[in-house]
Amino acid sequence: MQLKLGKPICFFDLETTGTNVANDKIVELSILKIFPNGNKESHTWRVNPGIPIPKESSNIHGITDEDVALEPTFKELAPKVYKLIKGCDLAGFNSDRFDIPLLAEELLRAEVDFDFQNVAAVDVQTIFHKKEKRTLEAAYKFYCDKELTDAHSAQADTQATYEVLEAQLDRYPDLQNDVKWLAAFSSHKKIADFAGFIAYDQEGREIFAFGKHKGQLVEEILEKEPGYYGWIQNANFPLYTKKVLSQIKLRKLTEKFN
Repeated sequence: MQLKLGKPICFFDLETTGTNVANDKIVELSILKIFPNGNKESHTWRVNPGIPIPKESSNIHGITDEDVALEPTFKELAPKVYKLIKGCDLAGFNSDRFDIPLLAEELLRAEVDFDFQNVAAVDVQTIFHKKEKRTLEAAYKFYCDKELTDAHSAQADTQATYEVLEAQLDRYPDLQNDVKWLAAFSSHKKIADFAGFIAYDQEGREIFAFGKHKGQLVEEILEKEPGYYGWIQNANFPLYTKKVLSQIKLRKLTEKFN
């Protein structure tokens, strides 16, 4: 079933130096942009992360320090990436938990302030897990009856993810062919900062999702314990988490003055 789109959607996949959003970097990025008329645009870049790629990571995706030594840094690629995804929704496999948080982090490191607030994000892995509970290779075989022979290649994984989502729409009549609906269905919980440190309660208010203030309203904690804001800003939290926290603090100050 062809995906119904109100605006372009970018399927993307990252290969990285590791799984720590705050510290690790992208070494390969592939984006498959699908337009509402069905046209497609694909781009894949190798990226010099500026730090050594651990052997454990190279064993997974096959990319070594030598492979990316002469490649551009993400900061050099950031304007192209931003131009490609601007005004688009996003989709990926395990993208809500990892790829989108790390992409947001890399954009902020490159001083590109991309607004993710109005972006619908479809996590194809979540749909798959809610329906079948498997890996991407198994999903590709199950839904598309194809072997994913080049797994952990960003380009191959991106194309497979796109094909799996279209096949999921064919298989499950209860899945609505609407990106915003799919984004809501594929989300684990409603969070404010991608990394899951700040979530929303049932009334849509930001709450801390970790630590000693877990479950408490962010606005109230920042007012009662202003030092907690400074601690987070100076600690090893993702840049996007710090940005969201600053936005909440600024919003509260603006409300007070108004």
